[in-house]
Parts: sequence; structure tokens; C-alpha cells
Amino acid sequence: MWKLVVGFVVFAAIALYVISKAGDKIDMSGEKHGGDTTHEPAPAAAPK
Repeated sequence: MWKLVVGFVVFAAIALYVISKAGDKIDMSGEKHGGDTTHEPAPAAAPK
């Protein structure tokens, strides 16, 4: 049983380390709808 607890603590520590190193690259704010869903700039209009 103690191995399970140690394994969970190690996994949680690694997960927190990875999340903290990712910084702003991970968005934890939930689902997005509308114009804020894409991170790409809008395509430029074709010249006539």
C-alpha cells in the first residue's frame, strides 16, 4: 500500500513540475467558444 502512495506522490510531483515549466503554454481555463478559440492571425484579404 505504501508503494501506491509513494508512486502517486512521485507522479503528482512530476506533473506539477511539468505544468510549472510550461508557463503560459498551457491554458487551464476550460472550453473556449468563438473568436478566442484560435491562436492564428486572421487571413489577409486577397487584393483585387
